Amino acid sequence: TTIDEDALARVIVISSNGKHFCSGMDLGVFSASNITSSEKEEVKMSERGRQRGSFYKNLLKLQETFNCIDEARIPIIMAIQGACVGGGVDFASACDFRYCTEDAFFCIQEINIGMTADVGTFPRLQYLMPLGLVKELAYTGRRLYAEEAHSTGLVNKVFEDKEKMIEHAMEIAQEISRKTPLAIWGSKDMINYNRGRTIREGLDRISLWQSGMFNPEADMKEAMSSNFEERDAEFEDLYPLKKDLGL
Repeated sequence: TTIDEDALARVIVISSNGKHFCSGMDLGVFSASNITSSEKEEVKMSERGRQRGSFYKNLLKLQETFNCIDEARIPIIMAIQGACVGGGVDFASACDFRYCTEDAFFCIQEINIGMTADVGTFPRLQYLMPLGLVKELAYTGRRLYAEEAHSTGLVNKVFEDKEKMIEHAMEIAQEISRKTPLAIWGSKDMINYNRGRTIREGLDRISLWQSGMFNPEADMKEAMSSNFEERDAEFEDLYPLKKDLGL
């Protein structure tokens, strides 16, 4: 959130150290005291409404952890090796696109521990893969290995090892960073907005965006000049967002 709000980067690549990318969330999060903000070991029946209301609000906070990735103005790329399970799938599905190594696998682990995935897997994954496959993975908790993840569209490319994957991800990130960040932001906003909406709604959205954000005097002029002069374009960064609006 800070990187996006302070305009500290034009693109982010997320990777991890070790054999596996993510083994899921700490199950201690789901203990009664953590998820309900209640220190009581037992909750009276008369207080169940308060407990569940607290659970609801705290779950929304957990979801915001990944919503901020989806809603960031800048592209976020994920590079995955080994296991990506449970909360890792929530995490991965919130990114703009994903690469993985040959040994990578994905698993909606929640069904295997007696719960429903609830932090972002289902609202997003169904736009990344065939719906029938999403349901199969959700109901069975089986592993989705790299080759199948690639063939079904979850990952853009599979690499022999982590080093080659990171190298490619950084090359793509550098290419993105050379484009105007305003148009990149607009592209991400348009693509994400159109999930579940009609073509006409999407066209209206892009018309509103262009009428307010289109910048031919600077960005388009610089893009055309740099192409003609065979040089790298120089675009202004996005502006930081104000954190204190005096409210």
